[in-house]
Amino acid sequence: MFDVLSLAFCAPCPKLKVLRTTLVILSFVSLSHPAEASVALADSLRHMPSIAVDDSLGVTTDTCAVADTVTTVRQACEKARYKNDTRLDRVVYTCAPLILNGLIMRSESKRFRGLRNDYIPHFDRRLDNYTQYLPAAVMLGLKLGGVKGRSSWGRMLASHAMSVALMAGIVNALKYSAQVERPDGTDLRSFPSGHTATAFMTATMLNKEYGYRSPWIGIGAYSVAAATGLMRMANNKHWLSDVMTGAGVGIVATEMGYYLTDLIFKQRGLNKPTTEETFEEKYHPSFIGLNFLINEPLGKYPDGKGSHVKVSRGCTSAVEGAYFFNPYVGVGGRFSVTRTSVIVDGVKAEDNVFDTWKVGGGAYFSYPLTSRWLLGSKLLASSVFYPNIQLTDELIDSRHGMGLGTGLSLMFRARQHYSVRFLVDYNLLPYRALGKHTCFHSLELGSSFVVSF
Repeated sequence: MFDVLSLAFCAPCPKLKVLRTTLVILSFVSLSHPAEASVALADSLRHMPSIAVDDSLGVTTDTCAVADTVTTVRQACEKARYKNDTRLDRVVYTCAPLILNGLIMRSESKRFRGLRNDYIPHFDRRLDNYTQYLPAAVMLGLKLGGVKGRSSWGRMLASHAMSVALMAGIVNALKYSAQVERPDGTDLRSFPSGHTATAFMTATMLNKEYGYRSPWIGIGAYSVAAATGLMRMANNKHWLSDVMTGAGVGIVATEMGYYLTDLIFKQRGLNKPTTEETFEEKYHPSFIGLNFLINEPLGKYPDGKGSHVKVSRGCTSAVEGAYFFNPYVGVGGRFSVTRTSVIVDGVKAEDNVFDTWKVGGGAYFSYPLTSRWLLGSKLLASSVFYPNIQLTDELIDSRHGMGLGTGLSLMFRARQHYSVRFLVDYNLLPYRALGKHTCFHSLELGSSFVVSF
């Protein structure tokens, strides 16, 4: 490495100015990641002299050469860094956000259930009893059809047996120790959701065995798993926290099941040894996600009778998605409903609740901090509706108006087609008091389960 630095500083100027600049940059990158950068450094040295010796090429060509070389090294470092992640790292990356969010959302579970009871109180469909196994059925169908996956029959069955044993053990241990009553009051086995754990377990199995063949396999598998969790809540069998924790348990059980099988079988029965996921930094971060947020209103508002009305802390559920034309800019939209109570002169009216519906769209922005962490923002215009206005006629009327929304997000790409977004959203919403149009502000904090495509 010091020989390289010596060559960099001793290279004559201006004939080898690009070589010198590039060698300095590559040398310092290699100091922090020597193994990862060595191949890219060698390739760069092989090509750089032919580019740098001719001044007639100009500054633009030289600058591009440096940028391309540094980009090559950076990509090599990112890939090597991911390869060096332990299996435990990947398990934590994937399931920890879901489990932690499930525990955080427990305090708001009754509010989310209130939305279900108001809008689909009689929902009773047993489709979730079957969709939890759908990814596994697809996987077995592909295997029986002769489509070669990651593992042989024996290795695959061993991986799945271990995954099922781990999932069942964790779920039942939590159910019998937590003793959480189901929303419908039938028993004390609500936490976590076994159906959701099974659905995410089978989705991860399918993605591991055949996800490398098409990105839509992973997208479809996790979409079915998410739909299963939503149906468990719609059927009044589980709280939101049960579903989110169950999803995390299903994923971690599969990851650990495959890890143990890999330790035992090593290379035997491994049809596709190079199925590790890679993460490109400059990818188009299109997504569709389910948002669960805690809504914190800002300020108090006059109600026309000399009293001041404040909206209580509430909960927001939303479906949000965006299509990105490039790694930085896209368009998308959001459909959300927020449930809150009314506080008049400091007294909270628990039964005096109203729901705010928002439908909007606009511009989305993203900036890759690394290949797996992305910083995002948005600017949305929304139509705002208050369908339960008869309960709060002194605060707002039934006329809807236009609102604005923005926010920041931090998205972590846990898998190629599964991400978690941490959200801070700001909303400016219209309402009507004292016969005049005015507005109020709210801040929302939460997270989102995201399927990337």
